[in-house]
Amino acid sequence: MTIRLYDTNARQVRDFVPLTPGCVSIYLCGATVQAAPHIGHIRSGLNFDIMQRWFRYRGYDVTFVRNVTDIDDKIIAKSALQGRPWWAIGYENERAFNAGYDVLGCQPPTYEPRATGHVPEMIEMMRGLIERGHAYAVDGNVYFDVRSYDRYLELSNQELENLLQPEGEGETGKRDQRDFAMWKAAKPGEPSWETPWGRGRPGWHLECSAMAHKYLGSAFDIHGGGIDLIFPHHENEIAQARAYGDEFARYWVHNAWVTMSGEKMSKSLDNSVLVADMVRHWRPVVLRYYLGTPHYRSMIEYSEEALREAEAAFARIEGFVQRVVEKAGPVEPAAEVPPAFAEAMDDDLGVPQALAVVHTTVRQGNSALSADDKETAVARLAEVRAMLAVLGLDPLDPHWTGADRGDDLHGVVDSLVGMVLEQRQSARARKDYGTADAIRDQLVQAGLEIEDTPTGSRWTLRG
Repeated sequence: MTIRLYDTNARQVRDFVPLTPGCVSIYLCGATVQAAPHIGHIRSGLNFDIMQRWFRYRGYDVTFVRNVTDIDDKIIAKSALQGRPWWAIGYENERAFNAGYDVLGCQPPTYEPRATGHVPEMIEMMRGLIERGHAYAVDGNVYFDVRSYDRYLELSNQELENLLQPEGEGETGKRDQRDFAMWKAAKPGEPSWETPWGRGRPGWHLECSAMAHKYLGSAFDIHGGGIDLIFPHHENEIAQARAYGDEFARYWVHNAWVTMSGEKMSKSLDNSVLVADMVRHWRPVVLRYYLGTPHYRSMIEYSEEALREAEAAFARIEGFVQRVVEKAGPVEPAAEVPPAFAEAMDDDLGVPQALAVVHTTVRQGNSALSADDKETAVARLAEVRAMLAVLGLDPLDPHWTGADRGDDLHGVVDSLVGMVLEQRQSARARKDYGTADAIRDQLVQAGLEIEDTPTGSRWTLRG
């Protein structure tokens, strides 16, 4: 058994060999909390949630760090525009991100550090880089000298002579315009912290280098994030960390975007779809299926039609699960997933191929039900539950049934709907079809799907 991952730096799929046998350390660039999350933001969290679930299934002890960037040019601009404290905007949106991760069933990270809580670590890193000749201070700013690190741009595969480095306002005194800011001098009315080089605030890239060092040490296994972070963010993280003396990340894993009309989903382009809005119109488990089941390196083009297809596909799985449970009672997940599923997941987290195994097993289980082969149907459901647990999509998981909130809401609704369906059945028995149809229509309006079967009526939630 060997897990293989596509390493952006090597530009190929590599066997995963952990630094410490049986352990895996992951750092994921998390939210910059200037606004509430759209589904493009949450996709990254979902992809790496599936990654950590698979590593845990394979027996690894996982340390998963997902940071929060709570100080940033955009947050400061929002603060000035809205007349609200920068920290209030950041905290409000941090809670919105965590609500988004939670509603879609993402397991919490081991640690979730905020940038503003790690200024001492940033100062220590800057001091070390200045002493080693890789950074310099001028006008209250601290810059990284890109020419001092000879492997700069290896990750993004660019040529230094052609480089256009993003530059912020007030970045004065650079020796080379391609040098990037690690620390930004204080401006009137902006948040700032005291350093040996004057008051100021951290640059985006420095934050992650310092937090990864603190929580995962000088070397760790996997650094993740969206493909848009390869340059400048991850390239600059590498330069800082390795020039400081860290080995830093050994594998670089990047997820693709969610697009709309071919463009990256972005608040600045006004083409984003907020998670909070989506879960009012679609069941969260369906949204997880939609965002989590394409390969993490494949683009997802947003469309209502694609969501409806995801809803229908998950309904086929859910219907099978429900039918077996009705026939045989509770079925525990199998101890192991089918070999074909494991082979797909080991191969660069091949979720689409793994999901094909799920659907094949569902079809086999449905055939067993049609043949009244209860034993085979139960065995297939045990396998399906094991596979869906890895993907975070098991319909019987307490997260989706509501049991992990201390109140089995599904059970409450089931009792209430059951009484209404009994009234409908009584109306049908006395041939009062008008009343029976009216009851059904009311249930459908309430968001339920009603299926009449030989053993009685069954309900499910519609998207």
